[in-house]
Amino acid sequence: MQAVIEKNGRLYSLSTKEVPGNFAPLSKKILFMLAKKPLYPKNLAKRLGVHEQKIYYHIHCLEKQGYIKVHSKEERGAALAKFYTLTKPSFLIRFKDFQQTKKIPKTASPFLEPFIVDEKMNTKIIVGSPDPHGPERARSRDAYYGIDLGTFLGTFLSSATPSVMLDTDMRSEDMKQNLIVIGGPVVNRITKQINDKMPVRFDNKKRIFSSFTKKTYISDDNGIIVKITNPYDRSKKILVIAGRRFSGTRAAIIAFLRKFEEIEKKDARVVEGFDMDGDGVIDDVKILE
Repeated sequence: MQAVIEKNGRLYSLSTKEVPGNFAPLSKKILFMLAKKPLYPKNLAKRLGVHEQKIYYHIHCLEKQGYIKVHSKEERGAALAKFYTLTKPSFLIRFKDFQQTKKIPKTASPFLEPFIVDEKMNTKIIVGSPDPHGPERARSRDAYYGIDLGTFLGTFLSSATPSVMLDTDMRSEDMKQNLIVIGGPVVNRITKQINDKMPVRFDNKKRIFSSFTKKTYISDDNGIIVKITNPYDRSKKILVIAGRRFSGTRAAIIAFLRKFEEIEKKDARVVEGFDMDGDGVIDDVKILE
């Protein structure tokens, strides 16, 4: 059995064992004592002010029931003293039967909270159209990254709903939602539309510029992950995952999936992808800022 608590959007567990509600009071006291440090029966009897034979009786029962175990043995005079410790770091005392209750919603990271609410998608994922579009008549190769991202987001969902749209299908009313936008300004017109609102953005040569460090990144394998307030509805958010080129977007997606705990600490990131096995495909990533 696991005891589970939620803290700051994360779940923490502790291995535990159930204790019956009618558990002997002296046995409970022994467990409390052994939770602090391993002790031997004679020492327990002295600390609890109880006859040693009673302690031995409860120790025998607790060990048989799997609540305690021998931690170590030491010679004490002419005898060998057994020091006992708990078998679990925590115990649950249940006084009544479990009652059926509602499912506890899995809480998404605070970074994802605008986009996932009560285990349901609260956003649209916007990918570039595979058909030629925009001034450069570009075809997006980034669309299938929506599948990888959707798989990751699905771990926080209780049910699936249609959430992906092409940039060419977006209308003015659609812009007033929480949005996750995949792909750079050449292949995704929504990225181009909000580009100048981002603190880390693409300049007129499609290079990545950071207003935080004043650095410009020129590698095709550079990508960005930026979360901003939606300029069309300030109660909403937009998350952009994009690169200078196809490989840069891949690097940004890999960073989001593999290094999410680091990514979520800041609303704007610049990353760089690497081809570690030499097969021509980005398979590793470094966070630059």
